[in-house]
Amino acid sequence: MRVDFPPERLAEPEFARSHTAIRKCVHCGFCTATCPTYVLLGDERDSPRGRIELIRAMLERPERAPPKATVTHIDRCLSCLACKTTCPSGVDYADLIDHARRHIEDHYRRPWPERMLRALIPAVLTRPKRLRAALALGRAARPLAPMLERMRLAPLAAMLRLLPERAPAAEPERAAPGRRGRVALLQGCVEPALAPQIRAAAARLIARAGFEVVEVKGEGCCGALSEHLGRAEEAAGMARRNLRAWADAGPLDAIVTTAAGCGTTLKAYGKQAGAEGEAAALKARDILEFIAEAGLPPVTREVRMAVAYHAPCSLQHGQGIKAAPAALLAQAGFEVREPAESHLCCGSAGVYNILQPELAGRLRDRKAANLKAVGARVVAAGNIGCISQMQPALDAAVIHPVELLDWATGGPEPAGLRAPQTA
Repeated sequence: MRVDFPPERLAEPEFARSHTAIRKCVHCGFCTATCPTYVLLGDERDSPRGRIELIRAMLERPERAPPKATVTHIDRCLSCLACKTTCPSGVDYADLIDHARRHIEDHYRRPWPERMLRALIPAVLTRPKRLRAALALGRAARPLAPMLERMRLAPLAAMLRLLPERAPAAEPERAAPGRRGRVALLQGCVEPALAPQIRAAAARLIARAGFEVVEVKGEGCCGALSEHLGRAEEAAGMARRNLRAWADAGPLDAIVTTAAGCGTTLKAYGKQAGAEGEAAALKARDILEFIAEAGLPPVTREVRMAVAYHAPCSLQHGQGIKAAPAALLAQAGFEVREPAESHLCCGSAGVYNILQPELAGRLRDRKAANLKAVGARVVAAGNIGCISQMQPALDAAVIHPVELLDWATGGPEPAGLRAPQTA
């Protein structure tokens, strides 16, 4: 594709990378078949190919404010990266869409309600103490969701509907020193507030595999939410803080996360923090990736249960981890069933289900129908966003695979199997 970026801008690494990415696109259209928004809307501008053309036009005139229509179609992108999986030309769409969002954040003035919401999301969701307080208030306000929708405050209504009905009680367990090495288990921000039992299960499983689990002091949000909102400096600051914390923690064999979305961000730290970030990125592992490499501890409980495996986009497309999660569940004794259209996003996508609730709801309902069709009692999903998004639409329990693996190798039965589900 022909690209006419201003020559002086090509000296900037960000513009140079985008220039290369856009030129690689040959407009073959393979991406349109796997793009969730194109599948739903059928609009070329809501496909990766169409968005690349919009981004090209926007960045060729970087001094101008982006047109509202361009912002609308870029905002509709989930960053699910299904296009990355299907692109035969190797276009780095992830880096390109992130550049586009940063450019829009710097050059486009949104209406004040959007600005407030986009500032509020990272201010609350990335701070566990603030998030827990907000969750308590939100649970009390859940009955107001229909009224908020009537007032055209759909993002606020969507936030309330995503909240669990009860506050979780479990806390991560500390593990004894391990014979095989030391592992930092990412503390995260949203997951500990919504489902701390996931990290507890991960800590037990990692310890059972022979590793010491370290909770690193000073560590915080990985920066994924801020990055997806176009708040580049904010995200880079979070990355630098984490890198300092890990450096002060002593030798680490791996940096493990139980949230697939965080894993995708950690593995891209080299783009934000140079050599130091690249070194940390090489140690970053999704919990299922780590257990697949380390080896599943001996199975001590025979569990014969059908499990529908939902592959988070950030895991299968963002990190290219496709076979390991289902293989581990099968090794643990579960009957793994894969739903139709497993490549399509559930609509969570970070905070997409807050910012684009209508499209996110349509994707959720489509995903839920496919999951229901396999007839499993449990849905296994390795990302807290997917779990929160899908549970209200399913009768089956939606549980992180690490909880099931922990159960099969000596841990407690996941609480979600006993709790009543809501359809």
